[in-house]
Amino acid sequence: MTSSVAPSATSSPADVQLPPPLAPGGVASAKTVDKVQSISRPWVHFFAGGFGGMMGSILTCPLDVVKTRLQSDFYSSQMQKGHLQNALRDSRKIGHLRSIGLHFYETFQIMVDVYKLEGGRALFKGLGPNLVGVIPARSINFFTYNTGKTFVSTKFNNGEEAAWVNLTAAAIAGITTSTATNPIWLVKTRLQLDKQNSDTGVQKRQYKNSADCVKQVYQKEGIKGLYRGLTASYLGVVESSLQWVLYEQMKSLIRQREKLRDSLGVQSTTGDAFFEWLAKSGAAGVAKLSASLLTYPHEVVRTRLRQRPLDNGKPKYNGLINCFTTIWKDEGFIALYGGLTPHLMRTVPNSIIMFGTWEFIVKLFS
Repeated sequence: MTSSVAPSATSSPADVQLPPPLAPGGVASAKTVDKVQSISRPWVHFFAGGFGGMMGSILTCPLDVVKTRLQSDFYSSQMQKGHLQNALRDSRKIGHLRSIGLHFYETFQIMVDVYKLEGGRALFKGLGPNLVGVIPARSINFFTYNTGKTFVSTKFNNGEEAAWVNLTAAAIAGITTSTATNPIWLVKTRLQLDKQNSDTGVQKRQYKNSADCVKQVYQKEGIKGLYRGLTASYLGVVESSLQWVLYEQMKSLIRQREKLRDSLGVQSTTGDAFFEWLAKSGAAGVAKLSASLLTYPHEVVRTRLRQRPLDNGKPKYNGLINCFTTIWKDEGFIALYGGLTPHLMRTVPNSIIMFGTWEFIVKLFS
């Protein structure tokens, strides 16, 4: 005996919500896949974003340490005294390809030096506060972006997605995330730049741990000190917004391929779903690479602004514009791209891991 659920007496046929149709073979169509993004609950994006950010940070932490050190003025001055800087200076005479090779060599050489001089744990220095920052930051960012995208598209674009909708949602998410997590990133930066060895070989640390760093910053610099670099973080919203827009546009192209296959009646297989997931993950990497190349100088400025003050207690840089002009005047334009190689080596795979994990979890729980 077959049972059915009839609509109530007060409901019209149009009020009855029917499930989305399936493609041949019982596989969800591309239209259904689009719908998945809209029916997934906000907490799914919150959890998936945080988990994806955690996995990416753990796997790429050593490159993050190298990047931060190359961005700082202390390690830049040390590099100028060493053979690596001489080799990089001579690279102008030997061509761009070999120069790129020397940058990769520089990155791995610093990792080896850190391991030899400070031990393997130093390659994961700052991972604790980094995870404390990454997990809520990515959770807030993915949650705010997807919630904002739904709100903006519903209220101002008849429920349709568009590039300007993605851009607006990404800007809101970026500003919210930067404001909420700036103190955590400041602590991470201070710990990664904490000097290990003096010229006499005596160990010198200014901060014992994350809690001690927060305590010293608050006592010496006040609550304002915990928000140093926030203006540069807001400038970084341009990068995150550009990344989201590029990612969504590339994902739209992938969906077009799915829709074309469905319109032809071609059955979707498990292999197709896997390669589509790979394509979306790769799109995240390409989007991050493009956005980073266009907006990288803000990363260097943000790191410099978050450095601990000079011995007299005064910060070396007085604001965003002063930091830009001082670096350009004293060290040259190329200094604004310090640490770019390890940054790309870290952030591109990090984005692939993070967005791939997010896509997988969102689909799993939707």
